[in-house]
This record gives sequence, C-alpha cells and structure tokens, in this order.
Amino acid sequence: MPSKIPFGTFVPLVCYHGKAVNINTPTPPAADELQAVQQLNQHYQAIVRQIGGTIVGLEDVIEQLLVVLLCRGHGILEGVPGLAKTLMVSTLASLLGLTFRRIQFTPDLMPSDITGTEILEDDTSGKRVFKFMKGPVFGNIILADEINRTPPKTQSALLEAMQERQVTVGGETYPLPDPFFVLATQNPIEQEGTYTLPEAQLDRFMLKIEVDYPTRPNEIEIVKRATTNYIFKPEPTIKAGEILALQQLVRKVPVADHVYEFAVDLARYTRPVVGSSNGYVKEMVNWGAGPRASICLILAAKARAILHSRYHTTTEDVAALALPVLRHRIVPTFNAEAAGKDENAIVLQVLEDIKKAARKAA
Repeated sequence: MPSKIPFGTFVPLVCYHGKAVNINTPTPPAADELQAVQQLNQHYQAIVRQIGGTIVGLEDVIEQLLVVLLCRGHGILEGVPGLAKTLMVSTLASLLGLTFRRIQFTPDLMPSDITGTEILEDDTSGKRVFKFMKGPVFGNIILADEINRTPPKTQSALLEAMQERQVTVGGETYPLPDPFFVLATQNPIEQEGTYTLPEAQLDRFMLKIEVDYPTRPNEIEIVKRATTNYIFKPEPTIKAGEILALQQLVRKVPVADHVYEFAVDLARYTRPVVGSSNGYVKEMVNWGAGPRASICLILAAKARAILHSRYHTTTEDVAALALPVLRHRIVPTFNAEAAGKDENAIVLQVLEDIKKAARKAA
C-alpha cells in the first residue's frame, strides 16, 4: 500500500484520515462500456468544435452543461445580458438532436402557460370534450429565461416538472420527454421586481453555472463574426437514444472510497455546526450544503471523468466541479459580505482546506 496518494489519483486501497480504507476491487468494465466512453469523448470533442463555430470561448460552461445532461440533472445559468446564453443552449440542443423550448418568465406568467391547459373542442360525434394542449415544458431542453422574474406559484410549476418529470392537469398525468433538461437563467445585476428563488428550490439545481465576460481576443472574434456575413451551420453529432445510454453509463463509473470521502468531507466542511473546529466557516457561513451536494459532487465527477475518456473518478474531478455544485448551496453571513467574501471565495477556501487535510492524512 502506498504511503501517500497524490491528489487526483484513483486507487482501490488508500489511507485517508490516518486509517486504512479497503474497498472492493471495482468490477472490470465491459468492452462495450469502454468503447462507449471513447465514443463519448469523440462526441464531446466534436460538440466543442461545432459550438466553437457559433460561440467563441466558454469551454468550461459547455463542459458543465454536458455534465448536467449526462447526470439527468438541471442547471441554473447566471450572467449579464448579451453573453450568448440562449444561443449556446439552442446550439447545443441542435447538436444533440433534441427539441429546444425557450420560456420567457415574466411577472404575469401563469403555471398553465408553462405546463399547458385543457380546452373544449368538438369531437367526431359532435360532442364537446376537453383536450389537453401541451405547454412549452414538453421539450427535451428547456431554457427558463430569467426564472426569478415570475411569482413563486409559476416557479413551482416548473420545479415540479423538473423533479417529477411529469405534468398533472385535470387529474391526468402526462410524462415529459426523455431526456428532459432544464436550464434556468438569472440576471445578477437587475434585481428590482424579481422573486428570488428560495434556497430549497436552488438546491434542486445540480449546478449553478456562471457565464463571465469574454476575454479580449475572444471579444474581438465575437465582434468580427457579428459585423460580417459569417454563417456557421452546426451538424448533429449525437442522438437522443445515445444520450439515454450514456446517462446509464455514468452511474456505472467506479469510485474509490477515498473519492467518496473527499466529496462528503467537502460538503460537510461548509456547515457551521456546533463544536466544529473550523472557525472560518463559522464566521463566514450561515447555512452550508446538504447531503444533495455530496451526491451531486460524485455524479458530476463521474460525468466529467467519462467526458475526459476515463472510466474512473478522481478527487481532481470532484475539485474541478466544487464551485458550480456548492456556490448556490451556501448562505454567507453578514461578516462574509462585509469582508467582500462571496460564495465562490468561501468554496475555494474550503476546497483548499480539504486538500491540505487530505494530503496531511496521506
């Protein structure tokens, strides 16, 4: 047994927190599963190239979108207007051969405007019967634009569809298409007249993906494309049936015990519990991440591993997705706000503390 485990490695027998942890040797992957991982990596590279023909930069955002999709999760995008969030999502939908629906959330939007409603119409015998007219939520990829601009009642209609993957109207239940993937957007600078999503609702989103301003070279390229006759038509690279198979593959990716422990410790370290020796978190955090964060860290790490053509996860995979998994599950204190420490700064500090503890224990 090695005395030390380099950060980001995969081993079946490890020393973590000063004790030996013996796990069952993972079942060797089947040849078709390894082949599927290789094919997914090829699809991933093709998707990045295809999106690059339309969107300049944002490679990290694209990877996080695919992670959410492979994990059967949902994501929330945050960025100022004009950063091509809608174009990026619609382009991704066309590359994946999926139907795309955009819902613009406004204060007067009603739940039936999302889920659909029943209407009266005449049947073949002349009788008047109710017929269900499906709403825009019946699609594969749903862009919920500015979700915080609509009242909680309408927000809950979408969140119910996200959780149950079905819609119930008039006592009848209608299943949503599979795969089903919701991306909600929020404008971080214009908060007047908005309805902030409660923490319990934010927790339903697997990742919170931040879309930042482009770099100077990327912005120059964006301006060149937008002010000329530049046209790029993306071609589909993967089918819906393949996506469903890959979602099943993600669940089969092996994870060593020390990676499980790293993810769980990372989530637990954000909680300012009584008796904790972590004074930084007690001072900076009101509420920390719950168990759903630990689950999301492992699932996201599995998806990232196979995107990078690996059939095992490492602590590096967990660390790479710590920010989008945890940033919306932490409520900073007034002390943190006064010190200029936002959720990102807190997560990065917690991640660094956990890395040091893991290296010291090894």
